[in-house]
Amino acid sequence: MAARLLRRKALTNLSAPSSSPFSKSSFSVQRLISTLVLGEHEGGSIKAQSLSAVVAAKFLGEDNSISMLLAGSGPSVQEAAIHAASCYSSISQVIVADSDKFTYPVAEPWAKLVQLIQQKGGYSHIMATSGSFGKNILPRAAALLDVSPITDVIEISGPQLFVRPIYAGNALCTVRYTGSAPCMLTVRSTSFPVPLTSANSKSDVAPISQVDPSTFGEDMVCKSKYLSHTSQDSERPDLGNARIVVTGGRALKSAENFKMIEKLAEKLGAAVGATRAAVDAGFVPNELQVGQTGKIVAPELYLAFGVSGAIQHLAGMRDSKVIVAVNKDADAPIFQVADYGLVGDLFEVIPELLEKLPEKK
Repeated sequence: MAARLLRRKALTNLSAPSSSPFSKSSFSVQRLISTLVLGEHEGGSIKAQSLSAVVAAKFLGEDNSISMLLAGSGPSVQEAAIHAASCYSSISQVIVADSDKFTYPVAEPWAKLVQLIQQKGGYSHIMATSGSFGKNILPRAAALLDVSPITDVIEISGPQLFVRPIYAGNALCTVRYTGSAPCMLTVRSTSFPVPLTSANSKSDVAPISQVDPSTFGEDMVCKSKYLSHTSQDSERPDLGNARIVVTGGRALKSAENFKMIEKLAEKLGAAVGATRAAVDAGFVPNELQVGQTGKIVAPELYLAFGVSGAIQHLAGMRDSKVIVAVNKDADAPIFQVADYGLVGDLFEVIPELLEKLPEKK
């Protein structure tokens, strides 16, 4: 029996009272705010999540001057720089570091690069998205610059006032930055979507400046090195940016059964997601994991099959516009956040959906 369930937004706003000794910053806000965005690129194009960081930077102030930093080697990074310079009107400058040291996005050389660029540019803010790229680089760069970063920001109320989730998304914490410049942030790309009318609509081209490779020096010591990168070739949309996500849980019992989720996603033109339990059981690779330690998604439609709704998983998908859950356990926590819930056996529900849904054109 299908049931209409109200989604519960039980979020607590935690903020310091106005009389708090931390209500005033220990450094004065610069008259002209300037932001350095760490850009991620692939195949000569800027990734969508990096543009979300540019959107977030606009909330820091109207007169914010936004520069995007790109690093890599060869034609790919130069093509990405041209794309960044012309794709979004808020980008005022593109800085390119073209060196063999940045062939792969290893954290140590990238962090040193950020330190060098900051020493030269004196930015008030440095920002990246909360994906594996930003989480890998920005904390190390913050340590080199001797500042404390603010992570996973979902709302920017001013140059020093930010909102971030805590307790796996069950509460929101309002944070006022009181440290020295630069203020370093990672932001959730799903909280700062790129307007379709703004992307790819820039009439002028931002200047591109090249970083002298000799600046890095030969004494840059890396204690880690790139080994390999594996990815699955698929025509399905990227999980982080898909309009529809179909997710399966441990209740599917095997990798063979998980193919039902993939078939349903194919019919819907959707991305495939999985719970941590399904990933740990070996049903699918870990790049499909949705949750606090996986990918944060906020699609227009989120379909969850055999997902119990552990707090770790809910933290990664509770901002979805419409959530539909199918589970044979009527008391499963997933129903507390679902817009629509069906108590039933997924091994009966999914085949029926596959039979009744038209083929994707």
